[in-house]
Amino acid sequence: MAVPWMAHFMLEQDLLREWIKKAKAGDPDAFERILLLHERTVLRFAERLLGNSEDAKDAAQEVFVRLHRHLGRFREESEFGPWLYRVTANVCHDARRRRKPAVPADEIEIFDPAPTPEQELTAAQNHALLMSALETLSEHERAAIVLRDMESCTTAEVARILGSSETTVRSQISTGRVKIRNFLMKKLRRRA
Repeated sequence: MAVPWMAHFMLEQDLLREWIKKAKAGDPDAFERILLLHERTVLRFAERLLGNSEDAKDAAQEVFVRLHRHLGRFREESEFGPWLYRVTANVCHDARRRRKPAVPADEIEIFDPAPTPEQELTAAQNHALLMSALETLSEHERAAIVLRDMESCTTAEVARILGSSETTVRSQISTGRVKIRNFLMKKLRRRA
């Protein structure tokens, strides 16, 4: 007996394959449907890799330009999601190399000038701390952590997306988590 959500997922995958086939044949409406279906995921992933929304918006735009330009190379028997994550990771990698050096994470002060309720302030500070901690990681560690812990990909999916082995991904995630924990402990000690 089929699980209801699984049937829905399979229907979505079939529909996505149909849109890809039509977009490859030059149908602009099909490409727009693909873009609308994935734009939030790409933007969220790019923001987590790059650390700010403006760079992420630029990167997301570049992802969809590349997607449009290279969709013909996509093999229809492959999974689209991991391929799109890989394109996004590559675009973000290129963007990080091109941009000017950011303010060192140790010099970032977390301050919200607008009066907000305590919970919102705490959430904003925690988000800023996490983004600062992600900045301390190598590019590979950051991508592995974001895909595994924030995008909920499996280790196998992360390895496929990043073009590495599962062992390498597990090592990058482990090392990255230790670095994040150390960064956060250091920041918390400073506040205390």
